[in-house]
Amino acid sequence: MKVGVVVFPGTNCDRDTKWAFEKLGADVDFIWHSEKELKNYDLVVLPGGFSYGDYLRSGAIARFSPIMNAVSEYAKKGGYVLGICNGFQILLESHLLPGGMTRNENLHFISKFHHLKVVDNNNKFLQNLNVGDIINIPIAHAEGNYKVDENTLKRMYDNGQVILKYCDAKGNELNPNGSVDAIAGICNETKNVFGLMPHPERAMESILGGEDGVKMLEGFFK
Repeated sequence: MKVGVVVFPGTNCDRDTKWAFEKLGADVDFIWHSEKELKNYDLVVLPGGFSYGDYLRSGAIARFSPIMNAVSEYAKKGGYVLGICNGFQILLESHLLPGGMTRNENLHFISKFHHLKVVDNNNKFLQNLNVGDIINIPIAHAEGNYKVDENTLKRMYDNGQVILKYCDAKGNELNPNGSVDAIAGICNETKNVFGLMPHPERAMESILGGEDGVKMLEGFFK
């Protein structure tokens, strides 16, 4: 499997993401933000960090990087794209996913492990998990408060685009940042573009706190 990890100025989870996919057996390249074309990748990942220092708002400047035109075309042709944390924010700003992000409800940066519930697994990303499964994945963000209008949200539920929600260890809703319906991850209508605020690449080994990220990322290998 060939994976491309996009690197913007300020990205800081690129090496973690590369390591995670290499651990699963992928051949991984870094893609600098100034590139205008993509190679023949099976998956393109926009990792976490603070692209362009999060000036204006998270992802607002990165969406204009030359590489994003190539990513958009790649996605329109059915290529798989995964945005993690800041990468999710960039996909929202690029209108590759619906909705937008605002500051966490408590206005603080949040960094901790948090439980997630699988809402929909009818997609490549979460196919190794079952609906209702509870997983424990790190979160680390200041602007993770996901917002979307009611009509779009209804369509998202109808299309199976809401894929992950924040919860406690028993599956009860536990919202760390104020996101509408405690949403932690979504996909587009054609289910080839995915975005989530939690960091599965940081949950790949028990010594690091847990291995729940393995099943998530392994979905792309089938």
